Formats: sequence, C-alpha cells, structure tokens
Amino acid sequence: MNKLIAGAIIASTSLIASAFETPTMGWSSWNTYRCNISDSLIMSQARAMVDLGLDSAGYRYINIDDGFQGGRDKATGRLLINLNRFPGGLKPVVDYIHSLGLKAGTYSDAGLNTCGNYWDRDTLSVEVGLYGHEDIDCQMFFNELGFDFIKVDYCGGDPEQNNQRLSLDPETQYRRIARAIRSTGRDDIRLNVCRWDYPGTWVDDVATSWRVTHDIWCGWESVRDIIAENLYLSAYARGGHYNDMDMLEVGRTLTPTEDRTHMAMWCMMSSPLLIGCDLTTLRPETLKLLANKELLAINQDSLGRQAHVLHADSNGGYILVKDLKKLYGNERAVAFYNPTDSVIVLKTTLEDLELTGPAPCRNATNQAYLGTVESWMSITLQPHETEVYTLTGKSRLMRHRYEAETARLGMYQELYNPHTVGTAYYTHDGRLSGGVGVALAGVTPNNDILWDDIYVPAEGDYELTVHYLPDRDAKHFYMSVNDGDGMRIDPAKEGESTTGAKLKCHLKSGLNSVRLFGTGRIPVIDLLEVK
Repeated sequence: MNKLIAGAIIASTSLIASAFETPTMGWSSWNTYRCNISDSLIMSQARAMVDLGLDSAGYRYINIDDGFQGGRDKATGRLLINLNRFPGGLKPVVDYIHSLGLKAGTYSDAGLNTCGNYWDRDTLSVEVGLYGHEDIDCQMFFNELGFDFIKVDYCGGDPEQNNQRLSLDPETQYRRIARAIRSTGRDDIRLNVCRWDYPGTWVDDVATSWRVTHDIWCGWESVRDIIAENLYLSAYARGGHYNDMDMLEVGRTLTPTEDRTHMAMWCMMSSPLLIGCDLTTLRPETLKLLANKELLAINQDSLGRQAHVLHADSNGGYILVKDLKKLYGNERAVAFYNPTDSVIVLKTTLEDLELTGPAPCRNATNQAYLGTVESWMSITLQPHETEVYTLTGKSRLMRHRYEAETARLGMYQELYNPHTVGTAYYTHDGRLSGGVGVALAGVTPNNDILWDDIYVPAEGDYELTVHYLPDRDAKHFYMSVNDGDGMRIDPAKEGESTTGAKLKCHLKSGLNSVRLFGTGRIPVIDLLEVK
C-alpha cells in the first residue's frame, strides 16, 4: 500500500467531558404568540417559570422572540423599540427577568428585515435586522440591555423571504455577527443560528446551537419529520455545540403519547429545550413531563453527546443509544422509538448495547426502576410512542462497528444540492448495513470522513476493515489513523466480490481517530469495522 501524508484533522475528544455549557433550557415567545407580545406578557411568563419551579429543573432562559422592534433612528441607525408593546423599552423587562435569577434572550435577523416583518406583516419592524448594524446592535443588546442569548433568523438574507430580495452568504454574515458579539467583551453570550437546515461545519466556530430543520408546527407530522432529519447528525453535536430541533410544542395540541415522544427524543438528541406554550395555563401533566428529571438529566448530560441510531428496524422503528457521563463507560441511555401508525415490537441485546449484565435498568420516561436486564430487551410500542431507558452495565464491551452515518463529514452542509457543490452527504440505500452510508466524499482532502471516537481498551495492532459499495467510477482513497500517514485503498469495481478493504493498524489505548480522504471520488462508505 502506498502512503500519502494526511491533512489536518479534528483532534480526538477525551473520554471525560471538559467543562462546557449543556443545551439551552428555557421559554420562548414565538410558538404561541408570534409577534403579539408585550412587556407584561413576557414578565408574566418569567414569573410563572419560577412559580412552577421550572427554574429549579434547569429552565433558565426567557427569550423574547420577534415583535419587539420599532424601526431605526434614521440619524443614528440605532434600533428602536415598539413602544406600543414595550412602553418602557426592553431594559425594565430584562432587569425583571434577571431579578428572578433567570437569563434573558433576544432575537434578530442576519439580514435587514425579520421573518415577522415579512410573514406577519409587522410593519414597524423595518430595517431592524443586524445587516449593516452588527456592532451597534450587539453593543445595545448585550452591554446596554444585558441580554444573555440571541437567536438570529435568516428571512432577511433569503431573497424569497424579504421585500428587498436581499441575498446574503450565510457563513460570511454569521461570522460577521459572531465577531460583533465578541467585540462586546462578553464571552457568555449564547448564539443560535437559525438558517433552518444544517448550515455547514463552519458553524462550530460561530454558534452555541444551530437549527437543523425548518420551523416546527404543532402536529405529529412536524415532530416526526424533525426527528427524521436529525437522526444521522450525531457527529455534529459536540463540546457545548448542539443541533437545534426547534422549540417545544409540548403542552399544546399533541396527544399525551406524542408529547412524551417529543420531549423524550429532544432529550436523547441533546437539543435545546425551549418551552413554547403559555406557562400561566400549564396543565399538571405537562408540567410533570417538562420537569421529568430523568429525561432532563439525559439532555443535560455532561458529555453533551447526541444519541445515534443503533438499529433501524424493518417495521419502521428505531433504537437510539448514547453514553452518559463518560465515553465508553458503563452507563448508557437507550430509546425505543415508533414513528409509525402501527403497534410495533423492538428488540435489542445487552451485547448490542455493548454492556454486560446483569444491568440495573430504569424507565426514564416513567421515572420507574424496572429491575435488571440479564441479556435482552423487547419493547412493544404503540403508534407514535417512545420509551427511554437508562442502563448501568457490569462492564463495557468493545465497540466493533462504526457506521458511516455516525462519522463527521468535513464539508457537510444541507443548504445546497451536494451534487452541485461537491460535498459528501448521508445516503439511504438498502444494501448498507444500517440502511444509511456516506456518498460523494473525496475529490478534495477536506471533503473527508472522520470517526474521532474509535475506542480500544489496550494499545496494539488491530485489523480495520472499511466496508463500501463497489463502484466502477470510484477512485482510490486513503485511510489515516491518528493523523498519521495515509494508507492507500484501491476499491473493488462494480460486479467484483469484496468484503471491504482490510488494513492492519496500530491503535493507542483509549480514543483514536480514523479518517478517509482522497483526491478522487470515494465509493459509498458503509461502515468501519475494528477487530
């Protein structure tokens, strides 16, 4: 095998989490009120947050979404406040939120105008976006008014959603906004990028969280579709940065089963949790669900990892799993999820969960101890139902299979057609082991595939097998271990018999990184097997 020096890759993570922020928890005005907000409404929601004890459960942010703006001062360019809705301005509201021991969040747009201006015809919100006013607005929001969080929308940068037909480059503009926030001197501001699809790996440098889907609406179809869009993005939720599945519709018009699935899957996937209903009329069962300490502990786990798909069943159900407290430790959370309209049964074994038994097990959804799991689990799920369990194994088994859909793609993005711009993407194909793999990697070294969490218990030589789909047009590519030399792989052509490319590699004890890259198109990658 020939060798090629690999390019720079992301450093491997540690087994124990570093100190970083967990996903944002709080309340936002948009789902229920859209632009119809006021100072009294915001303060009543903040008061209810504390009176209900939700602040003690971890909900800390009161976010004032679109609708507070009143245009700009033409002479100074300063943002004005809608005095019909906030007669005293925003400062008294922010001060009140802070007096309750909570944090205050605000809203803007990357362009000239906001989504409320275009879609809700909020006529006072003219030229109130950040574009051209990044520094002056950030100084006002964070130094004068004292906000702690900002959601930055994108209607003003999307020509189909603003009257000026202004078209902005997302990366350029959001980087500019991030620099303006840093220039305030505050390092505690949480920035949420709301571009409605995963914008690109550049967003790690910019934001605390980013939307990976279009806006949620209060219906099962919306919740189901958002979960589906985020199923294979676990590699991008790391180190205090999270995939945002949008605000919670819990407590509005979903069924109780759908509410529980909504909450459970947002927690398993480490999404920010922003309540979207009216807290002053919260039903007891909704409060109990929102304050479920076992689900919240999974969401707020110190590792900050998003669950990945362990098994996609032929009946339409999914089993997802995530480590808790320590990577490759003995404690794991597992979700059995049924997005279908039929009753289904999902099964797994402790061996599949990489644990040895007997394993004490709790149902986190119901907050109940179930006893111990000896070898396997079989769960019957009603339509739209999810059950989440936490298990503590006697010991942890070595993981042998790393599916391609759990790897990080160096140039991954969802804003543009990947075939047009030449970026790798996750593809569904029944020939693949988990039904999903990675297509269109290679051509440029940065368009790579990276597993940065390959764990082995002892240093030594291991056999690594790259499984892929034979392709007559695919080119040779390289595998690099721990940023070492690239080892050449010549893929089999279509019609040839192959079980994958086997390479003998030296791995260190603990975490290792494995990277696939090339200057030609790489075949569709199925998984990496470690023996």
